[in-house]
Amino acid sequence: MRGSHLSRTRTLTTVLALAVAGTAVLSGCGQKQQTVGSAPPPKKPDAFEQRADQIVRHWPKVSPVTGRQQALLPLAGADRPKGKDVREITVTVGHSACDVDFGARGHESKDLVVITGWGKRKSSKGMCTEQLATDKVKVRLKSALGDRKVVDAATGKELFKS
Repeated sequence: MRGSHLSRTRTLTTVLALAVAGTAVLSGCGQKQQTVGSAPPPKKPDAFEQRADQIVRHWPKVSPVTGRQQALLPLAGADRPKGKDVREITVTVGHSACDVDFGARGHESKDLVVITGWGKRKSSKGMCTEQLATDKVKVRLKSALGDRKVVDAATGKELFKS
């Protein structure tokens, strides 16, 4: 009996060690084993997420982005929220007339809401005028705006100064 208990303890220890490492070895009927990971690797932050994190860390000492990036288009304006309890901000996105899609997105922290415009261009083949188009877009917030400042990710400037 003592040998049987020792074998079970080793097996349990091995299973626990593999579970802690984020991996499990599964076996069923037969001799095949399958290794299963616990979660996919984290997604690398995109240009906007990196910029928003930078603004949150260094606020208010933030410089504008150099050059024009499709993921960080400057906002052409914004409608002042009607109160602190709003959960939506309307911004005017300046994008290319050749964009097939455009919009705005936000990043929220305890003190800031960082917003950017974005655009997706047609294929590079063919003619495209370089005129600016503007459209109003709503950005939904996870929580009420409250006393947080709203910042344009491309320019690093506060949108609604008191």
